[in-house]
Amino acid sequence: IEQWPFSAHHLYMTAGTYLSGIDYPGRIILLGYDRAGQPVALYAITGRSENSRNRVLRSQDGIIRTEPFDEFKVSDPSLIIYSAVRRIGERIIVTNGDHTDTIYDEIISGGDVEGALVKRTYEPDGPIYTPRIAGIIDDAGYCLGIIRKDGENAERLLYRYGKEPGIAHVIHTYEGDSESVEPFASMPLRVELDGDVLEDVWSSLSKGYRVASCCIAGNDVRIINALEDGNGEA
Repeated sequence: IEQWPFSAHHLYMTAGTYLSGIDYPGRIILLGYDRAGQPVALYAITGRSENSRNRVLRSQDGIIRTEPFDEFKVSDPSLIIYSAVRRIGERIIVTNGDHTDTIYDEIISGGDVEGALVKRTYEPDGPIYTPRIAGIIDDAGYCLGIIRKDGENAERLLYRYGKEPGIAHVIHTYEGDSESVEPFASMPLRVELDGDVLEDVWSSLSKGYRVASCCIAGNDVRIINALEDGNGEA
């Protein structure tokens, strides 16, 4: 697993400003600290297909899961139903798939995120081969990882960052537009946390693709579901 140090050259902007310039980012993870130094973790889902858009986020017993909004419309649950957020003490794990559980189990058994990522590969949804993205945050810092297709191999990258109040990093699964979807090929982007990050991100996403988003800040958990809250056309 290749590790990259903090990079100071990233532009300063909010996550919403950055994401508003991306037609279809896929799934999104943001980790960082607000200006008071409180850890903030955000996950957002955008989807193109009816199967992908037929989802909501639910929180129960410290776990945030994707669930079908209408069970009768589910055509394939294998890559769309999973635990997106789990906690281990003060640590928060966020991913775009069932590798949330892989990371959780690895850490519980004494391992780490690197050990979890080498056990997994990118999603088998050719021809796109959606990357698996993941993040862990605690009071000391955070890391963001991605597993993406590189030829016939899986490229696994892990980026580690220290605690910096008012700063976060964003990673997502896709680049390009909704017609020419390409796997995310960049580094996580450094952004400012200013104001309501959940609203900042949600309002930046295309109404035609946004599905759900959640934000965890301390003990505060907030969720927006397009199909329930009237904030989208999912």
